Amino acid sequence: MANIPVEIIKAARPIHWTKNFALFAAIVFSGNLFDIIHIKEVIIAFVSFSLASSATYVFNDLLDADRDALHPIKKHRPIASGKLNKRLALQVSLVLAVASLIVAAMVNNLFIITVFAYLLLQISYSLKLKHLAIVDILVIATGFILRVYEGAVAINAHLSVWFLLCVISVSLFLASGKRRAELGIVTKIKVNTRISLSKYSKPLLDSYVTMFGNAAWMSWSMFAFFESPPVSVPVWLFLAEISKTTAVSKLLMLTIPVAIFGIMRYEKLIFEDRSESPEKLFLTDIPLVASIILWVFIVVVVLYFTSGQITPSTITVF
Repeated sequence: MANIPVEIIKAARPIHWTKNFALFAAIVFSGNLFDIIHIKEVIIAFVSFSLASSATYVFNDLLDADRDALHPIKKHRPIASGKLNKRLALQVSLVLAVASLIVAAMVNNLFIITVFAYLLLQISYSLKLKHLAIVDILVIATGFILRVYEGAVAINAHLSVWFLLCVISVSLFLASGKRRAELGIVTKIKVNTRISLSKYSKPLLDSYVTMFGNAAWMSWSMFAFFESPPVSVPVWLFLAEISKTTAVSKLLMLTIPVAIFGIMRYEKLIFEDRSESPEKLFLTDIPLVASIILWVFIVVVVLYFTSGQITPSTITVF
């Protein structure tokens, strides 16, 4: 006999909440990482968005149950396997959606609207848009983009146009990579449970992945070049006095090689048909995880410590 609470948790896909950490991008890049009030707001926003995303996962699985039952992997999902009753699944989806909006109300009014817009977008995706080639990739990418800007809405922060271009490029890269890996898996098992995949070819998706991968690292490079904070750490100021050659004011560019490695690694996984679930790779692939951790570390150090914004005395305050 199925353990209903466990099956509900499985259907909610908490592992996919890792994608919602994108909400913290705004607090990092707006210079508010050590602001306790903003941190609390983003955490609440994260909870709200996690509930909303889980609501859409359950709803999507409810609609796809019959098709998923034919898939060698997806057939084990709670609804497709019959371990979670469809009527109960619908009720769970509605409860999660309402709960997400109630939690969103704890942030601000605009955040409620954006979460509601996300829910509408995902409902449209589940009902129709996921069956339309190209449109499905754009909608998936929009979901990633919304995550970043939901974080900005939560703390009323401004993000630069270069960062917007970077977010868009990375989102399209991840979305096209997901479809490319799905097509690779479908080719192997010879069972297609997604209508839009029949309208794609490997060469076409390969070109999308390559195009958006290039756009991702180039747009990040432009952001790093134009948005690096001025350096005020004594050692750098001392070096600048010695020679103009050592007057570095673009330290954020140190992240570019790391970003390129991460993109190259992910592309490798994509073309090996291992990226159907990006959230799993971001937790299990050691080289990819290491590159992300190193990238985050350099970003935080450059934005907060080399600029003199954070000092030992200010850290003790928090």
